[in-house]
Amino acid sequence: MSTQPLIGISTYLARTRWGAAWDTQAAVLHTTYLEHFQGAGAMTVLLPPGDPATAAAVVRRLDGLVLAGGDDLDPALYGQEPHPRAGTPVPERDRWELALLNAALRQDLPVLGICRGMQLMNVQAGGTLDQHLPDMVGHEGHNPVVGIFSDHLVKPVLSSRIGTLMPEPCDVATHHHQSVDRLGKGLLPTAYAEDGTVEALEYEDAAFAVGVQWHPEVRPDLRVARGLVAAATG
Repeated sequence: MSTQPLIGISTYLARTRWGAAWDTQAAVLHTTYLEHFQGAGAMTVLLPPGDPATAAAVVRRLDGLVLAGGDDLDPALYGQEPHPRAGTPVPERDRWELALLNAALRQDLPVLGICRGMQLMNVQAGGTLDQHLPDMVGHEGHNPVVGIFSDHLVKPVLSSRIGTLMPEPCDVATHHHQSVDRLGKGLLPTAYAEDGTVEALEYEDAAFAVGVQWHPEVRPDLRVARGLVAAATG
């Protein structure tokens, strides 16, 4: 029997084209996610949007969960009207990933939220989002070119799980135009950008439930992924 933990990774649900003939709705994910977590020592399985009633049963088969980046969350989930720059919600994905997250927290399954995944964690805990970050910070540095990952500095909080995994300030890959506004109940901010944007958070009472606003999967630094894999193995 393999000693590698099985990590489930959520996916997009989007109209997709491939090959000469296919243009249809599909569950898709950047292969960088698979390569990154496999490189950190895990086996991986994709978790496309499904019936939220099955989420608890799915989670019981996993050793760890990754909530991937992607579409903007429906602002109705945190009691707001859409900002003019907000993306079109994908309610099937929102419902599925919230069910996965709730099940994982109940089962104390290790969880890592990436970008949208971190924002989902904040909303799940009753927090809110800033729907267009440049309105707040006055610059486009978190997403200067759509479709291209840029880098900026983050400073971890040393007493946190992220601070244990990556204790020194470092550059990370960024691609987001939304961010945490009001922090959810039971969450701790654990890293910041130089402009004060919350770049990581964690649940106070969970063994390993961490969100990062950046995209570790597109850079060779495996420290965050190895943290999840170690928690899933344990």
